[in-house]
Amino acid sequence: MNDRIRRLVIEHARLAIAPADLHDDSDLYACGMTSHASVTLMLAVEEDLDLEFPDRLLTREVFSSIASIATAADGLRAVAGP
Repeated sequence: MNDRIRRLVIEHARLAIAPADLHDDSDLYACGMTSHASVTLMLAVEEDLDLEFPDRLLTREVFSSIASIATAADGLRAVAGP
């Protein structure tokens, strides 16, 4: 899951750091992601993983790192079932 999200972050978050310097717990906002880019990233994650983030998960904290996005997506997938 983290690798899929990492790919999406690299493609859509418009970070100011090299992909090799990006870790699962790196603060994406500190790495240069803007609010606009976070929306673009959220839409890309939803499309790629075929899920929808509910309003309660549309927070800066959820989209602050690869790890936090993966945790939220895993939770949504677990609730949705197979």
